[in-house]
Amino acid sequence: MKLLVIGCGGVATVAIHKCCENPLFTEIMIASRTKSKCDALAEKLRGRTSAKLTTATVNADSFESLCEIMKECKPHTVLNVALPYQDLTIMDACLECGANYVDTANYEAENTDDPEWRAIYEKRCKEKGFTAYFDYSWQWAYQEKFKKAGLTALLGTGFDPGVTSVYSAYALKHYFDEIHYIDILDCNGGDHGYPFATNFNPEINLREVSANGSYWENGHWVETKPMEIKREYDFDGVGMKDMYLLHHEEIESLAKNIPNVKRIRFFMTFGQSYLTHMQCLQNVGMLGTSPVHFEGREIVPIKFLKALLPDPASLGPRTVGKTNIGCIFRGVKDGKEKSIYIYNVCDHQECYKETGSQAISYTTGVPAMIGTAMVASGTWKGPGVFNTEEFDPDPYMDALNKYGLPWQVNENPVLVD
Repeated sequence: MKLLVIGCGGVATVAIHKCCENPLFTEIMIASRTKSKCDALAEKLRGRTSAKLTTATVNADSFESLCEIMKECKPHTVLNVALPYQDLTIMDACLECGANYVDTANYEAENTDDPEWRAIYEKRCKEKGFTAYFDYSWQWAYQEKFKKAGLTALLGTGFDPGVTSVYSAYALKHYFDEIHYIDILDCNGGDHGYPFATNFNPEINLREVSANGSYWENGHWVETKPMEIKREYDFDGVGMKDMYLLHHEEIESLAKNIPNVKRIRFFMTFGQSYLTHMQCLQNVGMLGTSPVHFEGREIVPIKFLKALLPDPASLGPRTVGKTNIGCIFRGVKDGKEKSIYIYNVCDHQECYKETGSQAISYTTGVPAMIGTAMVASGTWKGPGVFNTEEFDPDPYMDALNKYGLPWQVNENPVLVD
């Protein structure tokens, strides 16, 4: 099976490691803007896999560049682990070249001041009631195109979204007649030793965290101010942590695909030092996405900040501790109320020893491979655009145990108020 992987950052590195472990993928092309990174990774992996590895340069912002690579490679499936800004262009190229499409995060615009994008965005804000810059509407709009082409597009097969959505489908299939409440908890108990750094792309991470929060309740969105809602939770393997309610894309798809759900919330843990640094950067304009003039040239503040911060891919050797990510479900089974908690605990240093990346990249990269394998093998199939909770969860859940993200079920969890 021929696979094209677009991207060669931290998440891509883990996903490619795992693709090399899966005998389904016999030929893998790694393509990114910086071919030398692809070459170095391929060289590292060639002695550890039977898959044929090749590399290429690609500009994922360019439809023409993407089509050129796809026509050369002729992949069955394309795994997009580049930037969310590039999702639509890669989807267009897949349609043109007849390849299935898989990604880990939904589309968002790079320039949020673009007038054409802004008009559509403001209309969506008014109609749906949340102001996050990212949502699934742009990619769900490709449904008929992929149906007509007879191709599958699988959206959001990272951990959250991705695994958390599969957990939801699994809980509904095996534990509940109806799920009424879902709380998604994302805890990173790791310590990298820097005063301030982000665990994945700073442009994406900081825009997400500094935005308004929102949650789904009784058929509509409820929006909150950034970091307005705080809870404490005692995480297995990590301990007591502060967590804050954020907007997150799987809320949107789960609200659509889990029948009778009454409320869905997403919480992520942050330390006070991280929040203080982020607030200061926001106050002075460093999280801005619009170009500013500086010494005769234009710079985008958040891109300049990205250049100053530690590369997330460099955090692996110095990050210690564990992550704990999962979902608490409440609902009914056989007329009785019940609750369960499905979650995974992952160790940063164990991930680094295996793949050279810390647990944030690992917990996204492993599911990226699994989702890709589900599509490439035909285990999950059908023409159109899908989220991970729309398919049979069992083979995906089995693969999580096999490829390094074993999950646990607590049938008497502490609930989040």
